[in-house]
Amino acid sequence: MNEMTEETEQKAEQFQLHRNHLKAVAYRLLGSAEEAEDAVQEAWFRLQRVELTGIENVKGWLTTVVSRIGLDMLRSRRAGLEVSEEEMFDEMSSDRYMEPEREVLLADAVEEALAIVLQQLKPAERLAFVLHDVFAVPFTEIASIIGKSESAARQLASRARRKVHGKKGQTVAHRTERDTLEAFLTAAYAGDFSTLLSLLDPEVVLRDDRGGEVKVVKGAERLAKEVAGKAQPAQFILVDGKLGLMAARNKTLLYILSFKLKEGIITEVELISDKRRMEKLKLSLLGG
Repeated sequence: MNEMTEETEQKAEQFQLHRNHLKAVAYRLLGSAEEAEDAVQEAWFRLQRVELTGIENVKGWLTTVVSRIGLDMLRSRRAGLEVSEEEMFDEMSSDRYMEPEREVLLADAVEEALAIVLQQLKPAERLAFVLHDVFAVPFTEIASIIGKSESAARQLASRARRKVHGKKGQTVAHRTERDTLEAFLTAAYAGDFSTLLSLLDPEVVLRDDRGGEVKVVKGAERLAKEVAGKAQPAQFILVDGKLGLMAARNKTLLYILSFKLKEGIITEVELISDKRRMEKLKLSLLGG
């Protein structure tokens, strides 16, 4: 009985020692704090069923177990809960993003963008990318987790990396467009009508698919009135290789804004919120 108690205590001590690491791995894999906690808890249950003396590297063993659990969860996961139309319009209300909360949200937007892009990866790609590129797990260990060769694991990570980062580097066009779009987003958030007008072509067109039908707004003044004071923190992202903006909440993509510009002036804006349309878009992080 004493030996059993001592073994259990040793397991608990080892598990607690690595718990934060395991939660970080699970969260990166799953993008959900609740699911990450479930995966870590399941790893604890599995640790209780094995002999501690038979484990050479406890941290490595637990990382492998959590990764396999996460991979199974990714493969069986149902489609994420849809955001209701009412919640989406609520999210765009500027009075919900007053300072200093907005600064926190802007910082979180980077994490949101990565989480959204990772959702596009196949389960094995996501696991290989997260374990190797984020947690520096060797490909030999990743290969054993996914049941493939080391070469295949490398290829999965490389493929995922290309999808996450897109083409390396920013083109001059992207930098120029980013300056314009940053000014547009700032002015929209602040309700700066005159600055918005200076950034919009007089004949600019906005197409907005919220509500199930495409709403078309033509003209700089109408579009400026439509967006002034209604912007929320958004993150730059490449949409099919072109610069755009995304808004997300709790790792759920709310909508994508794509733009057409001519000589630093916005000529077309498209707001895409339809889930089926967004799923067809190839999203990647800006900057490689």
